[in-house]
Amino acid sequence: MKLIVDSGSTKADWIAIDDNGKILFTTQTLGLNPEILEGDEIVERLNDRFDILQNKKNATHLFFYGAGCGTERMKVELSQIFQSYFSNAIISVHEDTYAAVYATTPKGEEAIVSILGTGSNCSFFDGKELHQKVQSLGYIVMDDCSGNVFGKELIRKYYFNKMPKHLAEQFEKEYDLDPDFIKSKLYKEPNPNAYLATFAKFLIQHKEDDFCKKIIFKGMKSFVKNYIRQYDNCKQVPVHFVGSIAFYLKEELQLTFDKYEMQLGNVLRRPIDGLIAYHVANK
Repeated sequence: MKLIVDSGSTKADWIAIDDNGKILFTTQTLGLNPEILEGDEIVERLNDRFDILQNKKNATHLFFYGAGCGTERMKVELSQIFQSYFSNAIISVHEDTYAAVYATTPKGEEAIVSILGTGSNCSFFDGKELHQKVQSLGYIVMDDCSGNVFGKELIRKYYFNKMPKHLAEQFEKEYDLDPDFIKSKLYKEPNPNAYLATFAKFLIQHKEDDFCKKIIFKGMKSFVKNYIRQYDNCKQVPVHFVGSIAFYLKEELQLTFDKYEMQLGNVLRRPIDGLIAYHVANK
């Protein structure tokens, strides 16, 4: 049994397949980002899903693609946790960008591959290896155009009284904006980046409003300038995207790319289905 996992900070999609690619089961856990979770928290999230707990000794391979796995130290720490849990499995841990690459470049062609979900990332794939110009420092100082950055911007606009009244009234109806509640979520509970990203839904729902539109395009402009344009060939190769922010704001992405004369490639909400085909073909 092979386990394939695509994990962001918010959630992780799991698919178990046999050697022929037949799906044995699918499930979902909370995100397993090693940069923001301790080992016992990761194990607790694994134990919370019966399919995973029941089959942990049956797994022969674990292919894990996750947010927070961009450094060697994080890969090693997470691999050790998984090896203890899935004792009979060969463990392979990659940063989440590789999942995006394998899902969006089925023929292994050169491309720039980006992630826009709870967090954000961008790499160049030369057909064999990933090359990254910007090392992510996480949600506090980076993650341009991501769900958590958009969420933070909305909260700031609301609290600084910069949000239009008609939107502020809707914002108050949809979210608990009590300052003590927000501070508890941000500073006392796990996954503050995932909490911030929950506000991005509001931005997408009201994306036709000029106020929201301005925030969206400002974020996309920042992502293009700070991430994509790091690569000299950004106008010569397609730029693929994976993630809910990219998926639900695809039209806005296309307008932004038209402005910068770049080629928008595949835009997928999640890469997990493409990973099945990849691992069957490369067994």
